[in-house]
Amino acid sequence: KVDYDVCSNYGNWLYSAGIGNDPRDNRKFNMIKQGLDYDGNGDYVRLWVPELQGIKGADIHTPWALSSAALSQAGVTLGDTYPRPVVTAPEWSRHIHQRPGGSPHPRGRRRPAQHKDRGIDFYFSRKKDA
Repeated sequence: KVDYDVCSNYGNWLYSAGIGNDPRDNRKFNMIKQGLDYDGNGDYVRLWVPELQGIKGADIHTPWALSSAALSQAGVTLGDTYPRPVVTAPEWSRHIHQRPGGSPHPRGRRRPAQHKDRGIDFYFSRKKDA
């Protein structure tokens, strides 16, 4: 099923591109977090990116972070069958190796503490606003 609302789609693309009014400084669209929140098992990615079909679960959102053994088992070769990332934003690191809903991946790191005075801080810089 494809869900399409022209106005909503256009507005979301503009918002994620950083165009328009946003009171928050350093606003960034976090693709990894969005993938985990809305496609936790990676079904949507598997539908449209068949090269990654062999990667199980949420790991499909960050194939470049997998071990060479896991990539080999999935039939993925970075730079050959699937491109290497052009950029990896520092904000993504806290979501790599996490399961949907924020529970840490068994092989990964623990979820970092959030700033108490900032709330959910994945869109903000670590520098405190003056």
